[in-house]
Amino acid sequence: QVQLGESGGGLVQPGGSLRLSCAASGDIFRLIAMGWYRQAPGKERELVATRTSGGSTNYADSVKGRFTISEDYAKTTVYLQMNSLKPEDTAVYYCNARYYSSSRALFDSWGQGTQVTVSS
Repeated sequence: QVQLGESGGGLVQPGGSLRLSCAASGDIFRLIAMGWYRQAPGKERELVATRTSGGSTNYADSVKGRFTISEDYAKTTVYLQMNSLKPEDTAVYYCNARYYSSSRALFDSWGQGTQVTVSS
């Protein structure tokens, strides 16, 4: 079993910045990718940014140029630097990890979510 511990959410004014962190711990044989998704009230969960262990990244069009995903895979930790935040970025942000366990089974694990609110 793998646990994902998220931190860094909060309330910020429009134009401000936040940095989210997510640390994975547990039975990880090989990490494939980690990323961030978000879900606003009344909407479906959507991809924000992902990064593979090989360094490939993918961003939602709505965050390109404002958000940056980075990682310390030695520590199985992923970060999301969010700049120029907008009210429409308000959502619960969820960390995701895709990995092989020691039994070579493929898993997707999710964090509990951290609230990001952008408001004046």
